[in-house]
Amino acid sequence: MAQPLEMHEDRLLPSEPGRRAVARALYAQVKDLPIISPHGHSDPAWYADNIAFADPSRLLIIPDHYLLRMLYSQGVALERLGVPRRDHGPAEEDPRRIWRLFAEHYHLFRGTPSRLWLDYALYHLFGVRQRLAPDTAEAIYDQISDCLARPEFRVRELFRRFNIEVLATTDPPLSDLEAHRRIAAGDWPGRVLPTFRPDPVVDPEAPGFPENLARLGRLTGQDTGRWPGYLKALAERRQFFVRMGATATDHGHPSARTCDLAAADCQRLLDGALAGGLHPEEAEAFRGQMLMEMAKMSLEDGLVMQLHPGSWRNHNLLLYQRFGPDMGADIPTPTNYVQDLKPLLDRLGNEPRLTLILFTLDESAYSRELAPLAGHYPILRLGPAWWFFDSPQGMLRHRRSMIETAGFYNTVGFNDDTRAFASIPARHDLSRRLDCAYLSELVCDHRLAEDEAAELAVDLAYNLAKRAYRL
Repeated sequence: MAQPLEMHEDRLLPSEPGRRAVARALYAQVKDLPIISPHGHSDPAWYADNIAFADPSRLLIIPDHYLLRMLYSQGVALERLGVPRRDHGPAEEDPRRIWRLFAEHYHLFRGTPSRLWLDYALYHLFGVRQRLAPDTAEAIYDQISDCLARPEFRVRELFRRFNIEVLATTDPPLSDLEAHRRIAAGDWPGRVLPTFRPDPVVDPEAPGFPENLARLGRLTGQDTGRWPGYLKALAERRQFFVRMGATATDHGHPSARTCDLAAADCQRLLDGALAGGLHPEEAEAFRGQMLMEMAKMSLEDGLVMQLHPGSWRNHNLLLYQRFGPDMGADIPTPTNYVQDLKPLLDRLGNEPRLTLILFTLDESAYSRELAPLAGHYPILRLGPAWWFFDSPQGMLRHRRSMIETAGFYNTVGFNDDTRAFASIPARHDLSRRLDCAYLSELVCDHRLAEDEAAELAVDLAYNLAKRAYRL
């Protein structure tokens, strides 16, 4: 028998009546604020072309690695979910069959943020009122398909409906940003900005690194085989992104290591990287030096830095070989921020014009390293709970571990960091509810006045992200 899909008005708010009343009042002031989405992974061509999403599976399932990793862990082959193989081997092409398979396994997501996000999208975006299950899968698929065929479900109209004020994509450093150019040249008022993600040209272990640098040289007219020319080429690409509206860079390094090496040592590492002969320790030193160089360039061009260290990316070798990156197999590793950031902080940590936003997958670093560092160094800000911790309990642990030492105003609010466009309002709503729940605790413990909590709720939902990313 089909069960109703319910979205309780008090979900994620405290169960204790006094705190719940405070949280409700706070949430009422922020629930309809515009969305600032300063870091995400949606395709800018969607907005340039005002696409209509093809079907429920391609919209909600295939691009969401949170969903893929859970299903894979329970023995569901990614081919059956329609994920294309690198070797062009067989993969399911019927979106309805993919949807039915997903519905059969929907119970796996009980208690996860993915369930909260997807239920929100089903309920609020598509008007679904029955819980997704094998016996409701066909009807829900048809209901979503009918919606997607209507003009009001094209991506630009959804952008407006979601109340997105600004959204940043994440773009490779050699991109011509043609989609962003078309967005800027048109008359659509939506604000979609690029973000400079230089990993393919600053990580010597990135696939095709020598070829990437050769292309970088051709694009900029610089000799990228020599250290000064290489840096000039990177600075030129950054300036191109700035002209196209970028306000930030993003760095997905394995660690937070930074270095401050002599120019001769930098050239030696570059020579080794281009020859493919760096040892792992040398490759790490190269990446660490490039974080230093990126920070120095940010002083010149004003781009905000984001550092996402501590992820062993594509840990499942077989999955990576068969399907490529971003299949849900990135695994957290320990991260040493105090020691690894010391060279950069010694050189630039007191610069008022530089902002470095730190993210982490290492919860043990919250109160021991990150909060004390951000609570002292002017350049540092703390990003929101990321990936495995952008969940109700993870977000609350993040706040409780760091706010007392770092304060609210050394954080940058929330970003959704998603490829799944339909989940953006769900993720921001979850964050706003949890922040109001946390603030209600401070109010009811008489650690914070209610008017201050109301101001903070708006800052956390809107102002801090806008300010930190210079939007």
